[in-house]
Amino acid sequence: MARTILITGCSSGIGLDAARGLKARGWRVFASCRKPEDCVRLKSEGFDSPLIDYTDPATIESGLAEVLKETGGTLDALFNNGAYAIPGAVEDLPTDALRAIFETNFFGWHDLSRRVVPVMRKQGHGRIVQCSSVLGLVGAQWRGAYVSTKYALEGLSDVFRMEMRGTGVDVILIEPGPVTSLIRQNAIPHFERWIDWKSSARSERYSGLLHRLYESKGPDKFELPASAVTAKLVHALESPRPKARYYVTVPTYIAGVARRLLPTRLLDRVLS
Repeated sequence: MARTILITGCSSGIGLDAARGLKARGWRVFASCRKPEDCVRLKSEGFDSPLIDYTDPATIESGLAEVLKETGGTLDALFNNGAYAIPGAVEDLPTDALRAIFETNFFGWHDLSRRVVPVMRKQGHGRIVQCSSVLGLVGAQWRGAYVSTKYALEGLSDVFRMEMRGTGVDVILIEPGPVTSLIRQNAIPHFERWIDWKSSARSERYSGLLHRLYESKGPDKFELPASAVTAKLVHALESPRPKARYYVTVPTYIAGVARRLLPTRLLDRVLS
């Protein structure tokens, strides 16, 4: 039987590339999306595509049930991937905005992961791979909401990994830096909903963020295609001894070294 994997956030970017890449390697891929029209599109490509919206526990339950019905109650791997950003200064970030982003970027991941654990524990093996970020290693100005969700994910995953030791279930982090995706474009409606930048005490400093958000003129320096993440995902899933962490892109490697070696205040200046 083909190995099976459930991937979330497959409408575009990292999730879509991962789904296509693993399908080409012979995996049976359940490529979930949060919008019905995206599920229909992926089904037309030959994927199983359950509807899973991290903010809706009912779809997490029904989507996983759909997967397990198709597999006979087994699942070899889960790749948690879907997330979004709310650019803006921390002082301008409403607490309700944080609650909303944590539902998608963190709480939903935890809900789905803990539902998968009994399945993997029973079968004696499994891999839960979390798509974190370089911003789970170091912070960046104007990205406090996203950074906070990734820091939380890093801590939870570290403990999760230790607790799963000896069960046959591996918990693995992938930490991409700049990767080609729609995260910038997808952040715009969240920015417009939550950030009242014109009333901000630092409104004049928003010009650079606004330019980057609305007028991006091409890829970032060091940006890699989503296939770079898929390559690390393949190793995380297929290696007999996967790493606990996989860095993707040069900035992630630099950040990983910098946070270990530099004093905090110096690191703040470098990142600023």
